[in-house]
Amino acid sequence: MNTRLKISSIVLVALLVISGCTSMTGQTAGQHVDDSTITASVKAKLVGDKAANLTRIEVDTTNQVVTLNGVVESADQKAKAEQLTRQVGGVKSVKNNLQIQKKS
Repeated sequence: MNTRLKISSIVLVALLVISGCTSMTGQTAGQHVDDSTITASVKAKLVGDKAANLTRIEVDTTNQVVTLNGVVESADQKAKAEQLTRQVGGVKSVKNNLQIQKKS
C-alpha cells in the first residue's frame, strides 16, 4: 500500500509539472522542443548562406511560425532570408519583419 501511494504521488507531481509547462507558455513540452529545433535550423541555414550575409537576423519560432527581425542591406536579402526559412522542415509560415537598411 505504501508503494502505491509513493507511485501515485510521483505520477501526480509529474502531471502537475507537465501541465505547468503548458500553462506558462501555451505550448506543450514537445511543441517547445520543436520550435527550438526550428529556430536553430533556420539560424544555421541563414548563417550557412555566406553569399547573402544574413548573420544579423533574429529568429523566433512559436507554434511553428517563424518570425524574422533585424536589418538587411537589400530587398534581395530580405527575400532570400524568407526563402531559406521556408525550406526548413516544420515551418508552417514566416512573418518577415526584416527592415531594409537605407543607404546614406
